[in-house]
Amino acid sequence: MFTKIKEKNKEKPKLLLHVCCAPCSTHCVEVLKKEYDVTLFFYNPNIHPQFEYDKRLSDAKKISEKYDVGLIIGDYDYKEWIKAITGLFDEKEGGKRCEKCFEYRLFKSAQTAKELEMSLFTTTLSISPHKNFKHISKYGKKFGAEFGIEFLEKDFKKQDGFKKSRDLSKKLGLYRQKFCGCIFSYDDHIERENKKIEEEMEKRMKEQMNIE
Repeated sequence: MFTKIKEKNKEKPKLLLHVCCAPCSTHCVEVLKKEYDVTLFFYNPNIHPQFEYDKRLSDAKKISEKYDVGLIIGDYDYKEWIKAITGLFDEKEGGKRCEKCFEYRLFKSAQTAKELEMSLFTTTLSISPHKNFKHISKYGKKFGAEFGIEFLEKDFKKQDGFKKSRDLSKKLGLYRQKFCGCIFSYDDHIERENKKIEEEMEKRMKEQMNIE
């Protein structure tokens, strides 16, 4: 695990922010820095393939430098993550497999925050309109209680949070992924893209036939 912590204001409570990706973190960091001494925690063993993980990590480092906040890089224990979601491979996106993924990453986030003697922890996951905030909050509070650390129950998508994060990521030239992160969402993305291609080809064939 790589650790780089910057304590900028000892009067502010120290908060560990689990970061799923750089674009989602932009708005979250801007909101949190007003009240907390923020440190980023990039822990996403669900991301696959490796080059996708590397792209997102690279931009997480950019966010660390841009906002002058510390960065902790968790282990990329992809095989362990696969074991954790075994039996849920056939679940639809947004279902029990995703809930298990939230649980897996939030456990590690709470554990890390406790080890580093942070006052609070939270996650950027809630900024996505595709993520179930109730599930995120449930596991955040569960592991917060387990480790004796407060979970900041923050729904970052409120007040146009998701739109703001998209605008900021464009402004900063960040890599914006087209799928959630895991191999299952990647497969769904490829299937959708192939369907678009087939529909476009069918449309062009019909247009060609009408011309003739």
